[in-house]
Amino acid sequence: MTLRATLFDMDGLLIDSEVLWHKAELEIFGVLGVPLAGDDGRSTKGMFVDEVVEHWYTKYPWATPSRAEVVSSLLERVGELVETEGVLLPGALRALDLTSARGPIALASSTPLDLIYRCLDHFGLRDRFASIHSAEVEEFGKPHPAVFLRAAASLRVDPRECLVFEDSAAGVLAGKAGRMTVIAVPVESDRNRPEFSLADLVLASLEDLDATWLDQHFA
Repeated sequence: MTLRATLFDMDGLLIDSEVLWHKAELEIFGVLGVPLAGDDGRSTKGMFVDEVVEHWYTKYPWATPSRAEVVSSLLERVGELVETEGVLLPGALRALDLTSARGPIALASSTPLDLIYRCLDHFGLRDRFASIHSAEVEEFGKPHPAVFLRAAASLRVDPRECLVFEDSAAGVLAGKAGRMTVIAVPVESDRNRPEFSLADLVLASLEDLDATWLDQHFA
């Protein structure tokens, strides 16, 4: 089916923020006695932030602060780090330009909406998207396709006519579960994960996005 719209993830795809999430978790969970490894990356990548807190609380329970307070601290710290250390990933602006020239674009992320807005505003990107969606309002997060389906509906486009850009395995599964075309841009350490074989195209970087490929797939 011919494509008519594009849906973007945010963390780790447009913004180099996965490392910042990990840094914030090391700082905040470290104080609470949770023994996170500094060089192992985020084993909880793709989870809702409250699921991350619940995950570590179950394994290494602490007395105070409350889990809700830890969630708030993590979100605030990530926002601070994005504003002081965050950068756009190579090719991000070009990908937004190429796809928006061929149809409407929306953002669909697992990050809470307030932090999505904070990040997008920092880089001046909020107005680039026709609609912005967080999986926090869905019953299920990725790999369930709910947030992508809501984004497609907001654009009044059939899910089968949507192109999804994702960096995570859960995101690829969500896009394919929604019957969408998926371009995966995994980090090198994730590239051999079997989920990425389901993607219609795998890129090493958004810099490698080919305008001719888009022309062949869009109306």
